[in-house]
Amino acid sequence: MPDLAQVRLIAADMDHTLLTEASQLPPHFDQLLTRLHQAGIQFVPASGRPLYTLTEMFAASAAELAFVSDNGAVVAAHDQVIDTTLLATAAYQDMVRHTLAHTDGIPMLCAVSGAIAPTESAEYDDVFREFYHQLDYVADLGNEIADVDKVTVYLPQGDSQRVYDEVLAPRYGDDYSVSVSGDVWIDLMPRGVDKGHGLRVLGEHLGIAPSEMLAIGDNYNDAEMLQTVGYSYVVANANRGVRQYAKYATASNEDYGVSQVIEAVLAAHNE
Repeated sequence: MPDLAQVRLIAADMDHTLLTEASQLPPHFDQLLTRLHQAGIQFVPASGRPLYTLTEMFAASAAELAFVSDNGAVVAAHDQVIDTTLLATAAYQDMVRHTLAHTDGIPMLCAVSGAIAPTESAEYDDVFREFYHQLDYVADLGNEIADVDKVTVYLPQGDSQRVYDEVLAPRYGDDYSVSVSGDVWIDLMPRGVDKGHGLRVLGEHLGIAPSEMLAIGDNYNDAEMLQTVGYSYVVANANRGVRQYAKYATASNEDYGVSQVIEAVLAAHNE
């Protein structure tokens, strides 16, 4: 069993990891956050979701938390943004045009202030707003200019792995970070930017070594995060290909596996 008494930071992916399939936090999770804070253990939601959405989800405790958002492109701690990495305008415009021309996906620009989607995709507004609480539509996304830190592609047919393998990774994989973040999502970010990068930046800011960090995830956009930390977990419902990146496993999101790991860490600190 791992020596969890050494853990000073716990990072958890959100969708299909911390959140249930109904997109709900585990019961009494606010109480767990309070206990972590009292124990001096930093909790970090680490997600493809943007910072503004994550801070709304944890509004009552956001000032005590740190966030790795947009898969590591925007990192914040205790109400302070400490790192932002943007895509060049020509790069994200090319990603939009190539996605529209060669896939059945819908590209979205993830800007620091909000997401931007093509007007013709408004039929998926309910899906988009679950993740991007601040969202605008434009007629010509390929010519949009904004402070973009990520391009996310929504695949309504659920063929993200195929589109990644056949279209987006071959074109952008050498120069950018490209990752499958779910059956219907692919994320494209600046090279070297991922959740592992975000945790390393955060660790330097907080004075916490990677060896003192614990992370829990379920999908390929969690791989670098799991490889970065000293204590790496996957939930039982994790993508089978991701399990190779973790040393340990916990229960599924539906069985509140993240909460179980947190309870184990708190128990180890109280021994």
